[in-house]
Amino acid sequence: MLLNLLVLLQESAGATGKGYALIGAGLAAGLAVLGAGIGIGRVGGQAVEGMARQPENSARIQTAMIIAAALVEGVALFAAVVAFVMQGKVTF
Repeated sequence: MLLNLLVLLQESAGATGKGYALIGAGLAAGLAVLGAGIGIGRVGGQAVEGMARQPENSARIQTAMIIAAALVEGVALFAAVVAFVMQGKVTF
């Protein structure tokens, strides 16, 4: 299935490499979302573990967790926007 998609993109792109640009944009967007999901999951899991170990510091831990999750989400959003810009530059 994937091989058929690669052949289709290469045939439609000709010799200019437009198919590779689309594949790169798709991989960039997918990896950005995957990385963000893993990062936010780890941040949340570690925060819950920290709150369980030190309940008196749960407010500080929760604040740091929210800030870290927002930063991870911001990086993922930036990477997804870059991927969409890459895709928009390809014209057929």
